[in-house]
Amino acid sequence: MSDQSAYRNFSEFYPYYLEEHSDVTCRRLHFAGSLLVIIVALYALTTGKFAWLLLLPVIGYGFAWIGHFVFEKNRPATFKYPLYSLMGDWVMFRDMLIGRIRF
Repeated sequence: MSDQSAYRNFSEFYPYYLEEHSDVTCRRLHFAGSLLVIIVALYALTTGKFAWLLLLPVIGYGFAWIGHFVFEKNRPATFKYPLYSLMGDWVMFRDMLIGRIRF
């Protein structure tokens, strides 16, 4: 079971999350995985090919975990903080998209 209680809220967690994503290649892989998740989800929903939705965790986590294990050389926060980590993925994606975080 995860210990989300180490942080009182997501606002406390997010700076830690960003520290765990200091490598630009790791962030780029997260961004690519998140973007592909959106594209595949939209494809599945608009075409009715719902089996494609089964790929979403593989795409999202696959890109992210390669970034962590190969480039960042750390253990993904998902293992310890699954909910906050998922939230962090999408907040970081937005922050990269609007230029708040370099990628």
